[in-house]
Amino acid sequence: SPFKKHQIVSLKIVNQIYEQLKDCPKNCQVLYEIDWIISEDTVVRPDILVVCDDESEDFVRKTPSLIFEVVSKSTLFKDENLKFELYEREGVSYYILVYPEKEWLKIYKQIDGKFVGVFSGKRGVYTFGIECPLKLEVDEIWK
Repeated sequence: SPFKKHQIVSLKIVNQIYEQLKDCPKNCQVLYEIDWIISEDTVVRPDILVVCDDESEDFVRKTPSLIFEVVSKSTLFKDENLKFELYEREGVSYYILVYPEKEWLKIYKQIDGKFVGVFSGKRGVYTFGIECPLKLEVDEIWK
């Protein structure tokens, strides 16, 4: 199971996004710990994701717009390498790596089929350009 700090950080991210998506006309949802079924033999469970206009009633079957992974010592390699490559290949618009122990996060944006770093830090505000624009107040995650 994730540590308390991991859960608290995740909850703060979900709360920020949930509040902003309430009025989204594009049927965007923030989901926590749900399977994204990429194919018959590839299923992942991101910590947090945002998906828009996914018709599936059970699991996520459409490529998410945003994926957050809250990194721990035990998930570091998988999050920074295996999932990074998979999410990049599958066309996820933004991949966010959150490091609760360092109070730091990195945001990667999909540009021409590759993830490009667009933010790295512990303070500030970042606006995601997805179906319903979202702002992430980074400072609030660590409070």
